[in-house]
Amino acid sequence: MAKKKFYVVWTGRKTGVFDSWKECEQMVSGYEGARFKSFPTLGEAEDALIAGPQAKEEIPIIRLEKLPEHKRPNTNSISVDAACSGNPGDMEYRGVFTDTGTELFRSKVYKMGTNNIGEFLAIVHCLAWQQKKKLVLPIYTDSKTAISWVKAGQTRTKLLPSSKNTELFILIERAEVWLKNNKIHVPLIKWDTENWGEIPADFGRK
Repeated sequence: MAKKKFYVVWTGRKTGVFDSWKECEQMVSGYEGARFKSFPTLGEAEDALIAGPQAKEEIPIIRLEKLPEHKRPNTNSISVDAACSGNPGDMEYRGVFTDTGTELFRSKVYKMGTNNIGEFLAIVHCLAWQQKKKLVLPIYTDSKTAISWVKAGQTRTKLLPSSKNTELFILIERAEVWLKNNKIHVPLIKWDTENWGEIPADFGRK
């Protein structure tokens, strides 16, 4: 279960402290120059609101239509992302259509995982999902590590198996077997967070 966070919006449709990402997103999504950040406690968020934003402290949601066409992502694609509470900790992943944000698949929460493992599994899940649907769409991920693991056909995690993450390691093994028995026919592309903002599949737990 993800820990509770509080969101400060210094520049947006409304400013202040919000207690959910959904509310924060409504204030900043599509708002040019939006400035915001999450904090673990209400007190820290209230202090930060008064103190004001620090340079390069928050990643803005960028309006892609303002970028030159050749610098935009291919929105006819699928974006994947993972979320992990702790390292290791409770981990899950999902995939969405890049253009609309429509969720295509979402994993259960696995105990004692890592973000890189989640990103790896998300890509393999998306590859298998597309194969079943007979689709050939590029896949975006914000993890270079996960892309390298998929291309190598195996994870290179330092996480050790334990009684708490047995189910997760079974899933990793299945993913590696799938990669061994199937060819990758779609581009795996690193999402450019700096220029494009958060990846559409992001869980919004910053």
